[in-house]
Parts: sequence; structure tokens; C-alpha cells
Amino acid sequence: PVMLAAWPGIANVGVGAIDYLRQKLDARAFAEIDTRNLFTADLILVENGLAKLPDVPTHTFSLIEDPPLVIFQSEAQMGGTVGNDMMGHVLDMAQGLGVQTIYTMAAYQYPMTHKDQVQVFGVSNRESLRDALLPYGVEVLEQGMVSGLNGLLLASAQERGMDAACLLATMPGYTHHMPNPKSSREIVQILQQVLKVSIDMSEMDEYVEKMEASMEDIAVQIQDAFSQMDEEGEASELKAMEEDQVPHYVMKRIEELFLEVGQDKGKAQKLKQELDKWNLYPLYEDRFLNIFRSLNRDTDLDI
Repeated sequence: PVMLAAWPGIANVGVGAIDYLRQKLDARAFAEIDTRNLFTADLILVENGLAKLPDVPTHTFSLIEDPPLVIFQSEAQMGGTVGNDMMGHVLDMAQGLGVQTIYTMAAYQYPMTHKDQVQVFGVSNRESLRDALLPYGVEVLEQGMVSGLNGLLLASAQERGMDAACLLATMPGYTHHMPNPKSSREIVQILQQVLKVSIDMSEMDEYVEKMEASMEDIAVQIQDAFSQMDEEGEASELKAMEEDQVPHYVMKRIEELFLEVGQDKGKAQKLKQELDKWNLYPLYEDRFLNIFRSLNRDTDLDI
């Protein structure tokens, strides 16, 4: 069999693709990696004033008999020694089942807008597998980095004599905070060809349409607010841009502010002002309020 493997990453692109394949191919779960002795919680959950530990993330193997395909899907990235142990278990299973080729998948932040066509780049641990992907529309990633276990598995697989490749679907950086089914869809479409399977894409297409509609709502809101601005300050700088580039510039700026607030909650007011300026607060409200839920959750109380 061939193995597909994915851990959570930016915009859940890889996990979104593999989960869709698993469901549409009616994969049957047959094994799990038990990480109860490896998992260390970094927070507690509170319900009605009562504290409890979060559930231990699952790491599940599923099987498809025709074509012979093993799917490994994880709910959490793990770093350091624990991550190496995790990869060891995955590769042990692969070798025990006679797997010779493994595909992982992830997102690749790229200078693009949400309207642009998604590209899929590939990186492999062997030239022959890298070149075999080219006829399916995969472009070679000439240089860069692939972080997390979706990338590190390639090196570990090579040490065991197995071919492995990572498919990286492009996405704009300003959409990293939300699932990106458009990028996941492109990976699924390529894997359909590679694995010679037929997948019903209608549900994924609906996800993509909903995401595009949400992004378009934000873009329209920004354009409406921009058209009412005067020529002073930042508006003057934006006037020098092509009008259709303004929403992408603003969304990128908002993402930068969210990152800043993640490091310094004192900058939340600055973010709120930016959202209000573009009349975007209602569209970002849940995410904005989650900052303060996280603040309450992470606050240590010494009694």
C-alpha cells in the first residue's frame, strides 16, 4: 500500500485534504498510537466553574483495501523527542504493512490573493519520486523550509529506505487563521490522479464557495470603507495602490496585528481600532473575543 500522513498545520490544509479523502474513500480505522504517557496538557478546560483536562489528541491509522492505501491522521503536532517517537511509530506501521511510498501534505504561504489559482509544490527525499509528480501539475520547490512533522517525516523515511514526498498547496498569508479548503482541494485533486481513485468533490466545492464568499464579504466591506475615506494619512498611501489590492493589504495588516496581540495583549485596542476603521469588527468578532478568553484561560493565579 501507499501511505498518506498529515498532522495539523497552517489553515489545516494538510489535515483538511487527508480527512476528506478518508471520509470519501470510506477508510476503516484499525489502529491508534496511544500517547497518554507522552501528552502533557498546557491548559485546563473550565465548564460551570469546574476544571478538567482536555482529551488526549488522537493519532489514527485507517485502511482502504482498493486501492491499497493506509491513512494516518493526527490531531496534534508534537515536537522534540516526543515528535521523533511519534514518527517512529508511524514508520514502524508503514514498514510492517509493506509501504514503500508515503505522501504528507501541508500549506505553503505565498504572495497571492484568495482569488488566485492555488499551486502545489512538491519536495521529496528521492529524485525519482520528485520527478514522478511533475506530470500531475506539481511544481518542484527549489528552496525553502517545511516545518513540523509533515516535513520531518521525509528525512526519517529516507533513513529507512522509503520514498516520501510532501505536497504543499499555496495560500495567502492573510488567510492563515481560517481553514483553507481551496488549498486542500488542490491537494485532493492531485492525489486522485496519483492514486488513480475517483473522489466526489461536491462537498469540498461547497466548502470552497463558502470560504470565497466570506473572503469576498471582507473585501467588499474594506472597499466600501475605503471609498469613503479622505486623502489624508494611510488613505493617501492606499490611494497609490490598485483598488483591488487594497483589501489584501488591509487583511494582511489585520493579521499582523492579531499576531502582535498574541504576543502583547495590551495592543488589543489598536487591533480593535483597525477593525472599526474598516467596519470589520462584526466579521472578526469571535476571533477578537477569543483573545480575551485565551487571556483568562492562560492567567496563572497564585493563592
